[in-house]
Amino acid sequence: MIEFRVEVGSGVPPYRQLVDQVEHALRLGHLHVGDRLPTVKEVAKRLVINPNTVLKAYRELEHKGLAKGRPGMGTFIERGLAGLPAEQQAELRADLEKWLATAHQAGMDSDGIAALVATVLHEFRPEEN
Repeated sequence: MIEFRVEVGSGVPPYRQLVDQVEHALRLGHLHVGDRLPTVKEVAKRLVINPNTVLKAYRELEHKGLAKGRPGMGTFIERGLAGLPAEQQAELRADLEKWLATAHQAGMDSDGIAALVATVLHEFRPEEN
């Protein structure tokens, strides 16, 4: 089951953070069709946020066709998102961890690394065949 987190100072609304986390978990294969999301009450209590915030996130997931609420049962994943097979993800993750270690050893802090990655990702244009 997914463990939600909310970064208060991120500037991203909490409901959006929850939606993004579900989408990331689907892409990475941590959530699958049929999995049940934590109840609104559980998430609100654990994160100390308004239950309406969680409801808004779950409604957004339903609107996107990714989840569906079942009265008296909970909210379940209805559709997955395309992602790489677990083996390929593991290889890419290992490469990324090596790169992060190199960046850290070179003196970059987390904010600098995040800024560099965000910039490169924004500017990245894969070759068109």
